[in-house]
Amino acid sequence: MPLTSSRGRPPWSDVLTPAEWRVVEGVRHGMSNGLIAARQGVSVDAVKFHVSNALGKLGFDNRRQLQGWSGVRRDSAMNKRTEDAAMTEGLQLGAIGQIARSVKDIVAAESWYRDVLGLPHLYTFGNLAFFDCGGIRLFLEQGSQPSSQSVIYFRVSDIHGAHAALSARGAVFVSAPHMIHRHADGTEEWMAFFEDNESRPLAIMAQVKP
Repeated sequence: MPLTSSRGRPPWSDVLTPAEWRVVEGVRHGMSNGLIAARQGVSVDAVKFHVSNALGKLGFDNRRQLQGWSGVRRDSAMNKRTEDAAMTEGLQLGAIGQIARSVKDIVAAESWYRDVLGLPHLYTFGNLAFFDCGGIRLFLEQGSQPSSQSVIYFRVSDIHGAHAALSARGAVFVSAPHMIHRHADGTEEWMAFFEDNESRPLAIMAQVKP
C-alpha cells in the first residue's frame, strides 16, 4: 500500500522519501551529519530529522544498523538489472576499478592532474574529482583525512552478490552496498566498504546502467 505524506506533499510508494534516501546513502557511505548537510546543501537539523525518520520507519535503533542496511530505493536501476549468470557460479573480483587520494584544494588538484599529468578528466561533483588512468579511475577528495594508505576498489558485476559472498567468507563490511551517485544519463555508481585482515580499507564497486 502506498505511503502517504503530510503537509500536502504527494504520496510516495517507497519505504523512504527521496530526501530520506539521499541522507541514508550518505550515512551508508560513512559520512557525518555535517558532511551530508554540506554535500546536499541542507541544514544539519534537516539531516538529523531524516536520519531519525529513517530509523523509525526501518525499525532500527542506531546509525550503525542503518549503515549496514542493504535496502535499494524503488526507482534505482539496481532493481531493473538482470541477474549476472557468472555470479551464480561463485564470486569473481574484477580488475581494480578505482584508487582514492585526499587533496587540500580540489580546484587546484583538478587542474594539475588534468593539465600537468594529462590525465583524462571524467567528471567532478562537489569536492570530488575523477580521472581515467588507463582504465583505472583515480578519485580525488578534498577535505578527507590524509592517509598513507589508498583505498583499493575492485570492480564486480553484482555488488549485492559479491557482498554476500565475501561476508560468507569472513570479510567484515563497514557498510552495505549503496548508491553514491547517479549520473545525468541515469547510470548509478554503487560501492560497499570492508576491511582486510589488518583492518585496512578495501571496497567493491559497480556501475549500473538504467
